[in-house]
Amino acid sequence: MNLALIGFGQVGRELARQLDAHPQRFPFRIVGIHTLRHGTLVDAAGISLKRALTMPALGTRLATVEEFLEACRPHAAVELTPLDPLTGEPAIRHLRAALERGIHAVTANKGPVAFAYQELAQLARERGCLFRFESTVMDGAPVFNLVRRCLPGARVLGFTGVLNSTTTVVIEAMEEGRSFSEGVERARRMGITEANHSYDTDGWDAAAKTAALANVLLDARVTPMEIDRRGIGRLTPDRLRDLNAQGKTVRLVSRGSRSGKLRVRGEVLSRADLLASAQGASGLLLLHTDLMGTVGAIEVAPTLAQTAYGVLADLTEIWAVSGLQPL
Repeated sequence: MNLALIGFGQVGRELARQLDAHPQRFPFRIVGIHTLRHGTLVDAAGISLKRALTMPALGTRLATVEEFLEACRPHAAVELTPLDPLTGEPAIRHLRAALERGIHAVTANKGPVAFAYQELAQLARERGCLFRFESTVMDGAPVFNLVRRCLPGARVLGFTGVLNSTTTVVIEAMEEGRSFSEGVERARRMGITEANHSYDTDGWDAAAKTAALANVLLDARVTPMEIDRRGIGRLTPDRLRDLNAQGKTVRLVSRGSRSGKLRVRGEVLSRADLLASAQGASGLLLLHTDLMGTVGAIEVAPTLAQTAYGVLADLTEIWAVSGLQPL
């Protein structure tokens, strides 16, 4: 199956490394890479991934994603550009361009699912292709696949989760007596912050994930702007120290229900609460259903490898469902 990568940052490069390391397990060939700053590379015979990973520049940049897709004509496009939590662009345009051409589409960018899920899903149905996005909420942990494949006939009534690891790291640092900014710096060194850390600490990243979950699982048709959002900016080391003495802590919690209540809040929790078990870069999501009760997924200290694997899982499903032959 031929792939075109739109964006070649940390996740894209890790995806390339995984494909290069496991060619028999994943029968995919990258025939195009398109970036904003490092140019465009197209090779119908397949790009040498080892070479692409070491190139300082890929080549002359094509003017548009449309031109890029026409040049490499892939079976699937993988959209891996950075998140804009206020608009979801340009990732939405990229995915629309692929789907309009009947190209299967995969993204690790939560913006399109948070802002334009219904439009893109409908476009995929009309063009007879698949749109997948497993890595958008919990790196590669199965969330949407869990519902689609393992809960047939069950109705998701709502969800509860700790979905932003930067805020957890900041809270833990302040519980140690460090400042808010020192906590942010710790998260940055771990490589888990958004490019603008306020997207994490002000709750925008969690709001985008909440909107994505609500749109897909609850048919909510909302954007992150409509999530009742409050970040952790008002927390202090003194407040957290007092809570710790009471056996309590704080986590940035996302909640959604079919009643329309969608919110992101820093919540005071008992340390015995399951949500409080999300520590460091780990995350946790609980799905509340009508027939299966509450089930969920937990990720323990995820890295870029897990995010890239979520993309691979989506591509593997597309390959299996579409009936494409191995290379």
